[in-house]
Amino acid sequence: MRVACAQMRSTANVAQNLEQVASQVRRAAAEGAILVATPENTTFLGPAAQKLKLAEPVDGPTHRMLGEIARSERVWLLVGSVAERSERPDRCYNTSLLYDAAGQLQAVYRKIHLFDVDIPGGPSFQESAFVEPGATPVVADSPAGMLGLSICFDLRFPALYRDLVTAGATVLTVPSAFTVPTGEAHWHLLLRARAVESQAFVLAPAQEGRHDEAGLRESYGHSLIVDPWGRVLADAGRANPEGLAIADLDLSAVAQVRAGMPLRSPLWSTRSARAGSGQ
Repeated sequence: MRVACAQMRSTANVAQNLEQVASQVRRAAAEGAILVATPENTTFLGPAAQKLKLAEPVDGPTHRMLGEIARSERVWLLVGSVAERSERPDRCYNTSLLYDAAGQLQAVYRKIHLFDVDIPGGPSFQESAFVEPGATPVVADSPAGMLGLSICFDLRFPALYRDLVTAGATVLTVPSAFTVPTGEAHWHLLLRARAVESQAFVLAPAQEGRHDEAGLRESYGHSLIVDPWGRVLADAGRANPEGLAIADLDLSAVAQVRAGMPLRSPLWSTRSARAGSGQ
């Protein structure tokens, strides 16, 4: 079954970002993809104060438009993340939304591990200053397999993926907006590591390029699809804000790899991810 990771260069212009989504989904559907995934910060990438003002509930008007895109192209659509309104006026959630081919919302995942870093010579960012962390891992059934949902900085916490696999995930989604310095150092390395240790496919749609006129924020790109043996099946590269990484997944490969090299440890937690909506 064919899947696609859409590369984007989102900005603070929500309407233009939605046009990018529609264009990318249309192209992927024309290539035969049954599931399309977009990056973190799909609908807005700009100042935190503006993001908080624009945050909507899960069933808000912008999010309903995303469901309509899925319905119109008859594909499943994983929207890498949106700003979801929380109970606190000074915080929103960084939330993945999964729509089916009828445009119905099937799963909601709120980013657990927030991007709080201050790297010498690299990025300095405090996501927790305006984002409320989620608390629940989520696995959702889809025609492209059991999806274990995560977002960007989650990638650095392998225990989350262990829990997703324990709950039945065969495909891990990692929509991201990796910075250039950390992307060059760790993006391919960490995605391939998660695929190998989880013995699962990994879908990693990414933001690419400079997101504002001042060039203050730049994303690494390289939307990837990785197989359970750690092989990169598709890479959208850089300098390509409308790239598509497309590959055909043979889910029997997951069972074959896991049977040939059992990795379940007696030290693993029995805690499992919640299947379904995550709401």
